[in-house]
This record gives sequence, structure tokens and C-alpha cells, in this order.
Amino acid sequence: MHYNPQKIESKWQQRWEKQGLYSPDLDKAEKPFYNLMMFPYPSAEGLHIGNMYAFVHSDAYGRYIRMKGFDVFEPIGLDGFGIHSENYALKIGEHISDVSKRTEKHFYQQLKMIGNQYDFKRTLETYQPQYYKWTQWIFIQMFKKGLAYQRESYVNWCSQCKTVLADEQVIGGYCERCGAQVEKKLTKQWFFKITDYAERLLKNLESLSTRALGSKVKISKEMAQSGIDWSEKTKIAQREWIGKSEGVEFEMEILDTDQKIKVFTTRLDTIFGMTYAILSPEHPIVTLLLKTQNSRQGRSSPKAARIQNREEVEEYIKEAKKETESVRTDITKEKTGVELKGIRVINPFNKQKTPLFIADFILGYYGTGAVMAVPAHDQRDYEFAKKYGLPIKEVIKNKNGKSSVEKKAFENYGVLINSGEYNGLTSYQAIEKMITFLKEKKIGDKKINYKLRDWCISRQRYWGPPIPIIYCEKCGTLPVPEKNLPVLLPEIEDFRPTGTDSPSQVSQGEIWEGKSPLASVKEFVNTICPKCGAPAKRETDVSDTFLDSAWYFFRYPSLDYQDRIFDKQRTQKWLPVDMYIGGQEHACLHLLYSRFITMFFKDLGLIDFEEPYKRFFAHGLLIKEGAKMSKSKGNIVNPDEYIKKYGADLTRMYLMFLGKISRGGDWQDSGMAGMTKFVRKAWNLFSDLKKDGKGILDLSFMHKTIKRVDNDLERLSFNTAIAKIMEYVNWYKENQDNFSKKERKLVLENLVLLLSPFTPHLSEELWEKIGHRESVFKEKWPEYDSELVKEEIITLIIQVNGKIRDKIDNIEADIFKEKAKELAISRQKIKKWLKGKEIKKTIFVPGKLINFVV
Repeated sequence: MHYNPQKIESKWQQRWEKQGLYSPDLDKAEKPFYNLMMFPYPSAEGLHIGNMYAFVHSDAYGRYIRMKGFDVFEPIGLDGFGIHSENYALKIGEHISDVSKRTEKHFYQQLKMIGNQYDFKRTLETYQPQYYKWTQWIFIQMFKKGLAYQRESYVNWCSQCKTVLADEQVIGGYCERCGAQVEKKLTKQWFFKITDYAERLLKNLESLSTRALGSKVKISKEMAQSGIDWSEKTKIAQREWIGKSEGVEFEMEILDTDQKIKVFTTRLDTIFGMTYAILSPEHPIVTLLLKTQNSRQGRSSPKAARIQNREEVEEYIKEAKKETESVRTDITKEKTGVELKGIRVINPFNKQKTPLFIADFILGYYGTGAVMAVPAHDQRDYEFAKKYGLPIKEVIKNKNGKSSVEKKAFENYGVLINSGEYNGLTSYQAIEKMITFLKEKKIGDKKINYKLRDWCISRQRYWGPPIPIIYCEKCGTLPVPEKNLPVLLPEIEDFRPTGTDSPSQVSQGEIWEGKSPLASVKEFVNTICPKCGAPAKRETDVSDTFLDSAWYFFRYPSLDYQDRIFDKQRTQKWLPVDMYIGGQEHACLHLLYSRFITMFFKDLGLIDFEEPYKRFFAHGLLIKEGAKMSKSKGNIVNPDEYIKKYGADLTRMYLMFLGKISRGGDWQDSGMAGMTKFVRKAWNLFSDLKKDGKGILDLSFMHKTIKRVDNDLERLSFNTAIAKIMEYVNWYKENQDNFSKKERKLVLENLVLLLSPFTPHLSEELWEKIGHRESVFKEKWPEYDSELVKEEIITLIIQVNGKIRDKIDNIEADIFKEKAKELAISRQKIKKWLKGKEIKKTIFVPGKLINFVV
């Protein structure tokens, strides 16, 4: 019996499509499970093997869940709008609409070839008007609620892509899309007020744990405790991006002006040690001082403060604008700055007049753009003071009265000295008393700051949803009436981006007028005011591609509804998404934005939940022979070639055998030979189903394998599950002459069921060969006999920092790490040793011990 994967796979793909096997009735489903993989963006002709790596893992998990008795909805689409697709079209010299039609067809063809169980009747593409109509609707609702607004801002500008980038799209100072260095420009842009949701976004992270999976999904206790959802790594990334800081904001007067600067600090107790202050080069006060020499009342006065080294300051600002944020804030970079000679700020606590500097490591678009500099108690300020010969005044000692600032700053809390009436107080006591002083003077109070900035969503590009705004000279800025949606993207021949390439062409404080290609389309720009009927102009920017992908999972179940963004009843049934798999690199981009949009939907009353995904699992990166895949290295793997040569099932299984999905894998062409050998070995086991032996009686190994594979798949440990199936095949071969006919059928049926998530076509063929008429994916996952799977019982030692602190008796030897960790940290003795500490690392030695490094 010859194994012909191409023939088998074509047969079953056609049959699946004809039967509609993977198209669940969304309204009648009794146990809904929404299994989703991040949809791909077409930035090439097709998917590469790295994309397939993630897709097949997600699909295998969905097939496993289906066989557990759930109605699985697994849709697919294309994130086709945006800079990635447009740049690809520009690169190959074709029109983006033509490229999209071609790549769409190929992408879907590839996903069918690999055998994924997608509901291809419910695909969506973000560039289709019936989709972006609702993206525009979201913008209008934001606008109506005051959450979409336009303002002048220094923004990230990519001179290569010729568009504005969100902060999250700038990686290490470079455009995440094209790799060009990012510059800063002052321009008018549209923003979403994601900062209004900062506290909710932060607070909800605490509930995104395995203990908050909800009641809809109940598979097993082990699964609920396995820690596979919303890992701490992902939550930490979001916490750091939101960046909450609790401190104090207060005003300081600038001597001989009517101007004040606001500073934020978490260490108000060190205020008496301030020997200078710093502004960012972009600070509006700097621009004001450079443009005017007026007095408090705006009249010229010889006493008015003025910058005496104007040319030096302007030159520094010009150079600072050329640097990226990552360069400016690099802690290893030598600190530079320029004093604003002739300008002094007044310390409100001791009335001391201190010099004012500008320095590029202070960012104008973060916090207040101003800091009080205390070199004795802040290392950055210390290095700056040493470089420029500024005083270093010590005002904090530790509780023992010992500290030294001769070689470095003393940054701990302690007891105040050289601080007037606050001497002798602890840092905490002094901060509270100083806040009272600021409040009495009405110049300051407690303040919470966030690193998170509002989401810049406008782009000066062509390929995106036009922002639905109309400008009328009489009526002002108005949203397009909802009945007129979608605002269609006009077809234009030349879609290349335009705009000023160099920020040096724009003077300090001047607004740069970058334009989208749509600005040149008069038929699009010229319109009628929806309020007064007078001639008006349309907004010509398009919205950020991250807005397209921030809500797509809501649309999938409701694609048949054209009169609303989604059906509330159906959405409540299927969402939040039960399992979401994607790249860790999206932790601070897509995941944060989609959480924000979901919260907004709740506030609109469209849904009654505010988190989009019950579980998120981040997959690792697939490399080839030790190196990251790239066109420049010539090591890109085209999955089409391997599927045609080896078949989809072999390719799928090899991808899932490479290692832990969370860590990624190393593709080796030689590895396909080993997988081919195994699959053919499994295939050949079914050559003689009628053979009847004396019977082996003991089928405990079969039951143990079922349990182990089940446990592995619950934890998304695909590679170890495959390894156990390989052991099962070897066990069968060793005993194949002894199985009775009944035993043989049972053992081989369970083999097919275990293989099915990994090799769906092969499993269907073998299931039919055994004699079954229905699809193997209508079968239940095999069950094991609990009496036959009893494992060796051990005592698990629990250590904290290498020292034995407790033990768990009578525990199964094959307990997995996540379960062992959950049991260990729940014990009272261990809680005592972990209280107030952070677990840096968990070391697990199977069958012996678990050690928490804190």
C-alpha cells in the first residue's frame, strides 16, 4: 500500500469543503469555542514557512478542542490594508489594488493546502468596503465621545515610507516596516485618547490570568491551571508600556517672566538638593523664550529674562531633532545639554534661583517635558552635573546616617538633611508634608503619570480607510453622516506617498504640512457640508492599519449582518476569543489596541465584557539552520515547495516537532527525511488489519499514551505529544504479531485519533480504511482508563533560592512544571517565603524538585 500524500490531501480537502465540515452553525452551537490565529498581512506574494509554523500549531489545537466536544469556530482573513502591503506594491512597481487581488488568492490557497480547518465561507479582508465601513464607524463613535481629536504634535516620521508612525511602530529608533531611521516632526494629526483608558488597561491585567478564564470554557482542571494564557511576560510588557508612576506635579516660576514650568517627580523629598532644572528641546517654553523677550505683561522690558546664548541653543535643538528617541534616552550615551544662559528657575521651597538647561535625554512628549535635577540623588543628574561642573548637594542620608555622593548618587530613601524644617524626617514623612505645602500654595499636588501616549491614528498614505471627517469653513470639523458610510477609497493611478522628506526643511515650532496622495484627488476632496450644505473639504489622511486589526475578531461571527458592526447576541455567545495565538512582538501594539477598542465597545453598550481574549499564547520564531530567515541571506523557506514534495501532513508534523512553540524552532531540511520515515511507518501499520494474534491483554501503555498526549495538547506542548505518539508506534510494532483482531482495531483507532490534530488528511484516510464512514473529526477524543494509568508516586521537594522549604508527598512522577508550580506556591510554608518577593526563575527537575529563584 503506497502512501501518496498529494492524492490523499486533495481528496480530503475537497470533501471537507463539500461537506462544510468546518462551518459551524453559529446560532445553534451548544459549546462554542472561538479559536483564532492572528490574521496575516500580505507584504509578499505569499506566506513563508515561519507564518505556517504559527498557523499549523493553532489549527492542531483547534482540532483537538473540536474532538473534545466543542463547536469550534476558526475563521481566517487578511490584514490587507496598510503600509506593509503598500510598500510591497511600491517595491515591485505594481498597483496596490492589483497586487492585493493576486496575493489574496495565493494566501488563501496556501492555507487550504496546509489543511487548516478554516471556515472559508467567513473570510474578511480589511480593504473591502463592507469591512472598512465599520472601521470608519468606530472613528465616528470615538469622535462623538471626544476620544478622537486633532492636535499639533511631534510625531514619528519615516522619510522612507513618508508617513507618520505610532510609537509602537518604532523599534529601536527605526521604522518597524522598512528599517529607515525615524525622525521627529511637528504636524497636525488625529489621535485616539487611549490614555483615558490607561488605568483600566493596567488594572485589568491582574485578571488576565489562568484563574480568570471564565465559565464558558471548561476542559480540565489541569488546563485551567497550566498557565498557557496571558503569560506574565506579556503582562509585564504591557505594564511597562503603560508605565504608571505615582508622584507629585508642581510649578516653578521662571525668574523675571510670567512663565512657569511644571515638573513631575517621584522623589519630592529630594527637592532641597535641586541645583538645576532641565527642559526638553521641544518644550514650548523654550520656543517662547526664543521668540520673545517680553515681560510678564507682554511689554518689552530691560528686566525681562532673555536667553543670552540664543545661537548655541538653536543649534543644539536642531541637532536634537535629528536623533531618535532610543538614541536620546540610551542610558549608555554621554549626557549632553546646553544652559539657557540668563534664565533662572525658582525652587518654591527655599526660593533658591537655579540654572535652567535643555537636554536631549528629556523628551517633550513624555510627562511634562521638564525635570528638577537633583545630582546627589539621581545618577543621571549626577553624571550631567559632573560633566558641566554643577553643584551636588546632599539632602538624604540612610537611616544609619551613612551615605556618600563622592563617587555616585545615593538613590535610596532615608532621612532628610540640609532641608530646612524637614530635617530629620524620613523620606515618606517629608513627601507627605511637602505635598501639604504645595497644596496650600496651590502650586502642586499628587499626580499619576503614564508612559502611555495617545494613539496617533492618521497616516499620510493611500492604502487605508479614509478618515471620515469633513471640514467646513462655517460649521467646523464634522463627522461624515453614518448613512453615507463607507467613505470609499478612490482609485488613483499614482498612489506614491508625498511630503517633506527632511525635518531640516521645517523650522523650530513650525507646523509641517504633510499630505496624503488623496489630497491631489479633487473629486474626493471637494464635498458638501452635511450640516449647512456649503462647499467643504474631506480629510485626506487614512487611518492606521492597527485600527483595522484592533477589532476584526468581532466582525468574523457577524459577517452576514450588513446593518450593524456586529450582532450583540451572537457576539455575546462567541466572544471573548477562547484561544488567541500570535507573536510576542505584538504585546505592546495590537494586543493593547484591541483591548482598548473592546473596552470602548463595552462603554458604547455593544457588549458586556471588556477584554477581547480569554487566552493569549505567544509563539516563538522559526529560524533556519541557526539563522533568522531573510531574503538577504537567501534562506527563506517557501512552504509551497515542501507541501508539493512531501505533502501537507509531513510539513505540519515536522513544524510541530521542532521544539516548544513558545521558543520557536530551527528548520533543517534534513529533518523532513526523519519525519517522512515516521509517517510512512505509521501508514504501513494499517496494511493488515485482519491479522489475529493471541492477544497481549495489557493495554496500559495505550492508556498512558492517551493521557500523556492529552496533557501535552492541553499545555500546547505539541512536540512532546508527537514524541509520545512515536513511542506508541514503536510499541505497536514490537507487539504487532501478538494483538488480537479486536485489540489491533482498538489500538490503531486510537493511533489515528491521536494523530488527527497533526496529520488531518492522513488520519481521515486511515479512519476510512479502518471502516468508518464519518469524518474522524466528528469522533470524540479517546479516553483512558484511570486504573491503568496510575504512575509512580514520588515526593516533590520545594526549594526557594536552593534551600529546601517544603515538600509534597504522594504526587505523580509525571507531573508537569506548571501544575507543580501551582501546587507549590499554594502551600502556606512557601507563601511565607515568597511573600513580598518576585519569582525571577522557576527551575523544575521532573520527578525530583522545583526551585523558585526570588
